[in-house]
Amino acid sequence: MIKGISQAGLGSISTEELVRSARKYGFGAVDINTDILIADHGLEGTRRLLEDHHVIVGSIGLPVEWRQTDAIFREQLTSLAVTAYHASFLGCKSCCTYILPATDELPATYMAQSIVRLRQIASILDAYGIRLGLEFVGPHHLRTAWKHPFIHTVADTLTMIDGIDRSNVGLLVDAYHCYTTEFTADDIRQLRAEQIVHVHINDAKDVPLDQVLDNDRLYPAEGVIDLPAFLQALQDIGYTGVVTQEILTPESPSDSTSLLWERSQRGFDHVFRNISTL
Repeated sequence: MIKGISQAGLGSISTEELVRSARKYGFGAVDINTDILIADHGLEGTRRLLEDHHVIVGSIGLPVEWRQTDAIFREQLTSLAVTAYHASFLGCKSCCTYILPATDELPATYMAQSIVRLRQIASILDAYGIRLGLEFVGPHHLRTAWKHPFIHTVADTLTMIDGIDRSNVGLLVDAYHCYTTEFTADDIRQLRAEQIVHVHINDAKDVPLDQVLDNDRLYPAEGVIDLPAFLQALQDIGYTGVVTQEILTPESPSDSTSLLWERSQRGFDHVFRNISTL
């Protein structure tokens, strides 16, 4: 598995700073908005920047708002092929989006609309060799944030993936969401590696499960999630892709960027060191 880092948890660091510092702190991949770097360095310049600093692009976020109106969806869909081409040129193999666990729409209608739209997105990405990772969101407070409950488990997400029916669609497995839905290491072992597009890692406070907040996460090895078991299970099923840190907090961290890098590195070193074989 490849250690990955994102801007979420490193304060006000820029995309370029993330690329330039990742390898120094032991990370081999960055989750970034590639369009930001391309705007500053051009396509070839961005590729050289990544190569010079010995990191790959772990994943990009989906630049299409598929949850909104048809007009917004169709307008943003037109530029997806350009983003996908750029990401593919830079060697990126995955693009990810999240699914909120509740909705104000009628669930059946919303599910049907989501499947149709995500199928269109997946087809465009597939033309550039990019997989689409769907992230279920587990915290209890978000399950009741809108009128109707919606997808919030691995099983639900796999059902949606079956409906989308495109071979390049799979799971984004986030340790935090697994924890809040009680999806265990043994449950991970029931998956196949090819079902997993991308992985996020983070930790949780020692509070009752129904009080774990989505935007109040800890750095790896600072909380109660058994992250070595989580990673061991992924390794056991043959997952060899990127594992990216994603730390969402109520406010931007007050520590210096260097301290946040060191904190991230320390957490990754701890949890990876406790895996039996790498």
